[in-house]
Amino acid sequence: MNEIGEGPVQPSGHGVSFGEALRVWSRVAALSFGGPAGQIAVMHRIVVDEKRWIGESRFLHALNYCMLLPGPEAQQLAVYIGWLMHRTPGGLVAGLLFILPGFLSILALSYVYVIFGDASVVEGLFFGLKAAVLAVVVQAVFRIGSRALVNPAMIAIAAAAFLAIFALRVPFPLIVLLAAIVGYLGAKSGSRFFRTAGGHAAAKGAVLQDRDSLLGEDTPAHARPQLGWSLKISAVLLALWLGPVALIWFFAGSDSVFTEIGAFFSKMAVVTFGGAYAALAYVAQEAVQNYGWLKPGEMLDGLGMAETTPGPLIMVLQFVGFLGAWRDPGSLDPMVAATLAAVLTTWVTFVPCFLWIFLGAPFIERLRGHAALSGAMAAITAAVVGVILNLAVWFAVHTLFAEVTVLAAGPLRIELPVVATVVMPSALLAAAAAFALFRLKASVLLTLGLAALAGIGWRLLSG
Repeated sequence: MNEIGEGPVQPSGHGVSFGEALRVWSRVAALSFGGPAGQIAVMHRIVVDEKRWIGESRFLHALNYCMLLPGPEAQQLAVYIGWLMHRTPGGLVAGLLFILPGFLSILALSYVYVIFGDASVVEGLFFGLKAAVLAVVVQAVFRIGSRALVNPAMIAIAAAAFLAIFALRVPFPLIVLLAAIVGYLGAKSGSRFFRTAGGHAAAKGAVLQDRDSLLGEDTPAHARPQLGWSLKISAVLLALWLGPVALIWFFAGSDSVFTEIGAFFSKMAVVTFGGAYAALAYVAQEAVQNYGWLKPGEMLDGLGMAETTPGPLIMVLQFVGFLGAWRDPGSLDPMVAATLAAVLTTWVTFVPCFLWIFLGAPFIERLRGHAALSGAMAAITAAVVGVILNLAVWFAVHTLFAEVTVLAAGPLRIELPVVATVVMPSALLAAAAAFALFRLKASVLLTLGLAALAGIGWRLLSG
């Protein structure tokens, strides 16, 4: 099999066959529970510690690049490492396998949701999941914040990002762009507040570990920048990404729900930086308030599905598209329309992920050890903490209170809960889930499972 501008897959200098890689990526996909942190940890344990395909510093360098991109960093990291090991086919297999289990799981749960969503058991299950997901998002704020907010500059960037999105509704791309510029210039100026952590000893150890990996420190021939190949693969992936959207618009018209879904989630693929938690705040605003595809509580239901199934959390977008077409199927059967919308949403969400990696990874490999790029990444990560904090506040307002009021003054627009409408069962479940996660150190999967059972019990007892 030949690739665009790359030549045959074999032979490879590292000695890992394509068949073995296929088995390893299938294993990674099957174990990809627990959100991006858990998925990245599983990938690190298997690829770096167990298989020794690549070393520590190379893994972190690839992760840093993926965190700079819009979309799910864990899935993009799998594409990056698969491409590094076995060229374009390796990246395609690693990325597709990472998506497939979650897509099938959420599609099945979506069917259950629309068919049995009014039944007490299913209603109780998602009632419990909503409260637990709130605790999971809060935990994500602390987990990422503890690593990213290491000095006053990073804390200031996170606070500014939170205020910008929470009170001023500043678009995500602008927040990320400003943070990247600040971090880049700060690192380039030599400011100690923008240096990456780790120190000389840790960096030396990482380099030694890279030398001990199967790939070594050398850059494979296919991983070196080739402008011609980059332009060809980009043209193919752009056509695969935007071609179906253009065809749907041509045949169905601009008012079709499929055209709206294709265009909206294609835009999301470009502007949603910082992973699923950061993306969901914007998706919730648009899909709930502007398009009317689903309700705020249903967004939390979808996130609960994504949290309890393998694959990227951004798969929740598939659930959003599913409900949008189910409620507005046009001349199609609602289930057929919803299934097609789920496929379309997944397609336009993940095809760009392959584009970002195949286009940019060769140039990023060349920039390993670039201090200014690391400073930009650190600042973006700090800004993402503020974005996720905004998501946690939004979830809390819509989960724990039955009514919300909007305070508007000039450019300010803040959603405030009506305190008298607090939903005590949700508050108690969220508090119990937070206690399990923070105090008892319970796993996310166990916490969500117990919360779902508690929600079912409460619904059955309350009638």
